[in-house]
Amino acid sequence: MSARPAGTGLHHPLQPAAGVVSAFSHAETEAMEAALEAALRGPRGANPLVGAVVVDPGGRPLVTGFHRGAGTAHAEADAIAQAAAAGLDLTGCTMVVTLEPCNHVGRTGPCAAAIIAAGITDVVYAVDDPHDPAAGGATTLREAGVRVRSGLGATESLDLNRQWFEAVAAKRPFVTLHIAQTLDSRIAAEDGTSQWISSPESLADNHAIRGRIDAILVGTQTVLVDNPRLTAREPSGELASKQPVRAVMGMRDIPADAAVHGRDGRVVHLPTRDPREALSILYAHGIRHLMVEGGSRILSAFLAAELVDELIVYLAPTLLGSGTPALTGLGITTLADAQHWDWDPSDGGSVRTLGQDLRLHLRPQRTVALDPQPSRTIAEPAQGGY
Repeated sequence: MSARPAGTGLHHPLQPAAGVVSAFSHAETEAMEAALEAALRGPRGANPLVGAVVVDPGGRPLVTGFHRGAGTAHAEADAIAQAAAAGLDLTGCTMVVTLEPCNHVGRTGPCAAAIIAAGITDVVYAVDDPHDPAAGGATTLREAGVRVRSGLGATESLDLNRQWFEAVAAKRPFVTLHIAQTLDSRIAAEDGTSQWISSPESLADNHAIRGRIDAILVGTQTVLVDNPRLTAREPSGELASKQPVRAVMGMRDIPADAAVHGRDGRVVHLPTRDPREALSILYAHGIRHLMVEGGSRILSAFLAAELVDELIVYLAPTLLGSGTPALTGLGITTLADAQHWDWDPSDGGSVRTLGQDLRLHLRPQRTVALDPQPSRTIAEPAQGGY
């Protein structure tokens, strides 16, 4: 399966149509192709997928960087660090990056300053960063004498991160929905048993995701029946250093002795059945990446509301024939109204084998045209993020 984002034409995806003069060199076009490919190696979530390639004055690619998730080096800084480790001097070079270099100090330093310090004299990026705390890097670079151009690969870059752009614009967390199910789409047997449908390898993968999200959400029914801890654990079984906030959605109270309270008490009760209201509450708590785990009614509610940005399904080679279905209904009565999903090649691929299970990775199918240059009208407190 190709890693190229969907939506490209029959001509070379980053080349102009016939008769149009490009403002970008062949080397820059090839570098943007490589940067888009590199970006797909990172995980989706609170931050966009970003790739960066540095080419020398002769157009030869030197280093390629990508962003590995919240709190790690940005793509630009990753490329610069690789160059430093290899003893490469980037003075006079061009950096090609899939998103405007950031201009703020979050969990990492500003990329615009790192680019200037590295002696890079030209920057080509695809689209502006719509996230106000991070935006403005292009202006900073120009003020420092760096030549800056944008627009190369804009359509491809927007398609690459369309869910992230939508979440930022809506001021809500990026939503990953996780389902662990049998071949016949059951998440528990008729007697309620569900541990463990997934293989140990799938469970380890799920805990790795828990270690990088901001919060994990289940319904009150799941808390009452399964009494989950909702913690992130290392393969050894020890608690991971970073733990997600535990969110419980529903009108019923959380029992005082529920395991979800944990030792730190980092539990948020969302007394609503409305997924949009739940996301609004979590966003106000600083949550930027949420994983929804269940049960059936919660999974169905988020899918029916079309609020899922990323779908991860662990499919076990098991049949139950009866039991709890993964979904209880999406309000769809005719095939014409069916939800359609695209295979997502980011973060390890669309389909992977984990032990005996298949890990399926999907994202909503694009249904509207993309604005090649999103508006920079979003304002929020500078925290976390890319």
